[in-house]
Amino acid sequence: MERRDIRNVAIIAHVDHGKTTLVDAMLKQSGIFRDPNQLTERVLDSNDLERERGITILAKTTAVHYQGVTINIVDTPGHADFGGEVERILSMVDGALLVVDANEGPMPQTRYVLQKALAEGIKPVVVLNKMDREGARPEEVLEQVLELFIDLEATDDQLEFPVIYASAKQGIASRDKELSGDSTLSVLFETIVESIPFPVGDEFEPLQLLVTTLDHDDYVGRLAIGRIRQGQLVSNQMIGIVDHGGTLSRARITKVFGRIGLKRVEMESATVGDIVTLSGLTNVTIGDTITDPENPAPLPPIKVDEPTLTILIGVNTSPFAGQDGQYVTSRHLRDRLLREQERNVALRVEETEDPEIFRVSGRGELHLGILLEEMRREGYEMEVSKPEVIMHQGPGGLMEPTERLFLDVPDEHVGTVMELLGPRKATMVQMGQAGPGQTRMEFIITARGLLGFRSAFVNQTRGYGVMNHLFEDFAPYGGTIEEQPRGALVAIEAGVATSYALDNAQERGVLFIGPTTPVYVGMVVGENSRPTDLELNVCKKKHVTNMRNANAEEGVRLTPPRILTLDEALEYVKSDELVEITPKNIRLRKATLDRNLRKRERVQKV
Repeated sequence: MERRDIRNVAIIAHVDHGKTTLVDAMLKQSGIFRDPNQLTERVLDSNDLERERGITILAKTTAVHYQGVTINIVDTPGHADFGGEVERILSMVDGALLVVDANEGPMPQTRYVLQKALAEGIKPVVVLNKMDREGARPEEVLEQVLELFIDLEATDDQLEFPVIYASAKQGIASRDKELSGDSTLSVLFETIVESIPFPVGDEFEPLQLLVTTLDHDDYVGRLAIGRIRQGQLVSNQMIGIVDHGGTLSRARITKVFGRIGLKRVEMESATVGDIVTLSGLTNVTIGDTITDPENPAPLPPIKVDEPTLTILIGVNTSPFAGQDGQYVTSRHLRDRLLREQERNVALRVEETEDPEIFRVSGRGELHLGILLEEMRREGYEMEVSKPEVIMHQGPGGLMEPTERLFLDVPDEHVGTVMELLGPRKATMVQMGQAGPGQTRMEFIITARGLLGFRSAFVNQTRGYGVMNHLFEDFAPYGGTIEEQPRGALVAIEAGVATSYALDNAQERGVLFIGPTTPVYVGMVVGENSRPTDLELNVCKKKHVTNMRNANAEEGVRLTPPRILTLDEALEYVKSDELVEITPKNIRLRKATLDRNLRKRERVQKV
């Protein structure tokens, strides 16, 4: 069966190359909305975190109609930390729009996502976006894209890709470099219909559908999303579910939904090539095959890259526990983490010997940070340890993950960045010009060496440096990396911080809190200027006497504190510290709050 009325296409790109903006323009020009002007910007980035950070975190599907053809569009994340989303979504599509900035050219994340797409045998269409920007260099960028395809061992058919020149912001596209102001995206729609293969399958064979995404609806409960490979589906049909272990269970589908624009539309039946959403399946998980219960035909489960970082998440045990959050017990934490693991295939959740602590492993600091931020906003309280790299035991001994690090640095900061990377055992692979006054450097560095590097890099380049990294491979353990010693200012008395005490404390280092901030014993209130921890009282009040003071009229002048975000706290925390995360506060604290116990632990280590 040939479904010439359907095209399934993914949109893949590096972060900020305009793929979600392009989807906006396609939706507006598809004619399915009564008033396209009412559509908000980045309409598919529905998650609050996605809108705040300007990145796509979760893959989402939508659909438009063009001259009798339904084009199912999947918007994929551009960041490598969310590669699990990309890997499972590519099994639903036959083609991909590779969106590349006509000025920046193919970037590290472009390489990562394209590599996954080419390995799946997906047919690409290259869209050179932002052609209206000053500095667009389409000829050079197209050459770089071709080199990238060859480097990734694309097939001859994949190398014969069509090229579209576009401005997603203006909603125009052309086959020529010169864009006309009165043109539309019709050329892009035509190219999708002509170049992207249509689905082919046998509708009379046993049903096959691989569940690639889970969703939830307040009215109908859990929803399973996938593409029908063969067979047919109708509402109220009895189906079989084959899980990862090959076990077959039976269930009944209550409803079958398709997509038109942003709306979920109920369908009477669906067949080969349709991307559908199914309700009524309470026990289905990502990677399960929905099939005929009498003649099961399971598909290979989804394979994703292994996690590289792990953290410990535990119940909040600080003196301020329970003041901000709604969910504070280990049962709440366990249920939430296991629920996340069901839909986030790149995440691993394990229980530890302590029933109140869970080990959570993910793709990188951003991957784990987004999960913690979502939980915090949902009302959870927790304590989190310093992120650690996951080691593997290979045939020749201990193996550790390495990353390929790409840095765009202003020329004047190249020396200081090289000094930063020296102690972290980074090996330079390539160095060249990235543009006027910019140097592009490429390194191979261990994942351990990258921990905490981002904040130091941003500080050294004064915010002008651009950093990207991709998982490279596992390599033999490279020995210990000397951490830069860093001391902390630790509170030794509970209470409320006073301006008088903070005025004395700020002479010892950088403060993380301001006046009137509640503190507890063992809380980290700042960074010491010396490499050792310093315990001090930030709640001390000035004694009131009847003696006159020459400086009595002078007000206390405090330097504004350095307020750590969640991402910064995860990078900053030391091995003997924890990050306390609540809906309203992010605090650093010592893992052992009692100062005498801390001294005893230090003595035992020596």
